[in-house]
Amino acid sequence: MTQFAAHRAAGPTAVHKTSSRAPRFSRAPCAASWVLAGGVPILGLGSFAALGQATAPPPDFANLAHYAAANAALPAPGAERRVVFMGDSITEAWATVDPEFFSAPGFINRGISGQTTPQMLLRFRQDVIALKPAVVHILAGTNDIAGNTGPMELSDTETNIASMIDLARAHGIRVVLGSTLPAADFPWRPGLNPGPKIVALDAWLKRYAAKQRITYVDYYAALNDGALGMRSEFARDGVHPTLEGYRAMDPLAEAAIRAAQRRPASR
Repeated sequence: MTQFAAHRAAGPTAVHKTSSRAPRFSRAPCAASWVLAGGVPILGLGSFAALGQATAPPPDFANLAHYAAANAALPAPGAERRVVFMGDSITEAWATVDPEFFSAPGFINRGISGQTTPQMLLRFRQDVIALKPAVVHILAGTNDIAGNTGPMELSDTETNIASMIDLARAHGIRVVLGSTLPAADFPWRPGLNPGPKIVALDAWLKRYAAKQRITYVDYYAALNDGALGMRSEFARDGVHPTLEGYRAMDPLAEAAIRAAQRRPASR
């Protein structure tokens, strides 16, 4: 029985040098507005430009306040080897939909619904480095392709992810880099045909992980329906995994984390 399986059997527990790369922000910030969905702050597409209103990023663009109290309440790392999960709603919902997975000691979820990679990069020091994990699991890219904070090129996403990896490695944190999950369409912004971009981004992620000698985990291969989308039993809306979807991801994540833990830490 692995350490993950052993702690699942025990039941859930309550766990929830500066990079030279600059975060890449939207080229069209006026395309984004803040909305609330189910009480969770997310980014949605608005039409401020059409209203002729001046647009500026919200005061807390990266939503640093979201986990500030939870971070402050965490004790100093003990014998457990912490693993921080950085991501968007796919990561955030993982702990809610599949709480058994996060019952493993040291697993800390730091996903925020709707976020793009520039936002994750801005909060990476606070929500990852300061928690002193042994491993960070990065799962990102969906909302960049959706344009949640305005249009972005894939090269922008790649730069932001590379910067997060740089920051992690500079602080001796091992990296698990997850593939972007398949999606044939985005229900909050239909008609973008994201499938080919997701395939292209995942190809880059895999190459970059190999080049940097970090652990890559291919969720896309396990979840895709063969037509650039996610299998219907794994995501009711085509984007966010169901419990069955997360359970297909769980063993892949566990194996990747074990592989990352065996790698030497880079500085």
